[in-house]
Amino acid sequence: MRLATWNVEWFSGLFDDADRLIADDSWSARHNVTKSQQIEAIATVMTALDADGIMVIEAPDHGSRRSTVRALEYFADVFSLRARKALIGFPNETQQEIAFLYDPDAMEVRHDPGGDPTGKKGAFGAPRFDGVFRIDLDVDATEDHVRFSKPPLELEVTPRSGRPIRVIGAHLKSKAPHGAVDRDAVMRLSIANRRKQLAQAIWLRARVAEHLAAGTPLMVMGDLNDGPGLDEYEHLFGRSSLEIVIGGEGEVALHDPHAARALQGRLAALPTTARFYVKPEGRYLQALLDYILVSPDLAATGPRWRIWHPFDDTGCWARPELRDALIAASDHYPVTIDIEV
Repeated sequence: MRLATWNVEWFSGLFDDADRLIADDSWSARHNVTKSQQIEAIATVMTALDADGIMVIEAPDHGSRRSTVRALEYFADVFSLRARKALIGFPNETQQEIAFLYDPDAMEVRHDPGGDPTGKKGAFGAPRFDGVFRIDLDVDATEDHVRFSKPPLELEVTPRSGRPIRVIGAHLKSKAPHGAVDRDAVMRLSIANRRKQLAQAIWLRARVAEHLAAGTPLMVMGDLNDGPGLDEYEHLFGRSSLEIVIGGEGEVALHDPHAARALQGRLAALPTTARFYVKPEGRYLQALLDYILVSPDLAATGPRWRIWHPFDDTGCWARPELRDALIAASDHYPVTIDIEV
């Protein structure tokens, strides 16, 4: 079975309010890429992935007039994708949903959220991801009430020939200090965003720990917007979100070989899954943000991970059409895992 995670930058902007594609020459959210070019690029990449299931991060919007499922299934139908059935969990208000696009001939999938619902007062432990999480991060002796801007998508995935596994798709909040007008404001917002992101990571880890304690085969995949050493505020809290989700000393740890390399040291060359243009510097910044973390029992089966990087992966580089499509489609590149379950 091949599963993938891919953050498709502003996928929602390619659909109208009837969930039909805007395949014209107007500009997309991608720099110097039209909507029709981005649409074709996404289709080229998804066809090349040939995945049984794709966790789509920043999937099309879901609301009173728009439907994530309808948009993705329409996209799959237009381009004859094998992964042609879509599912979401708790929708959000950011126009960036988390959705799962899959091949119904290869697996059965259902949204199966864990934890109990909460009221406005929230709950400790591991409440349901559309609720409120209460936590004191021991930084200022103040209890925080945290919500996910994008609640993780919890799935039960049952392959047609294999055992059921749990799959959690996540998109943790970015640490960018939007709206800051001076250095002090940048610092305040950066620390506040870091606090919220770490709280989300602790919440996600609590759910992971429940599944691991029950002996459930588990994957956590998506964009964690984080890794060791990505910003100067990390030292205030001691660990990155990635390290929290993976698990610390004395805990059962999740595994991703790319994450493991990143955590070994910051001087070595690291794999990357995203590429952003830094306009003031006239250059690109690359980062490792996207992961497929698996439980020890799944890691023991010998799965194969792959980052579909247009420059670093020789298979992608050797296919100019795919290489160009990866660059045009998004500022993130897909990550896949091939695994026997």
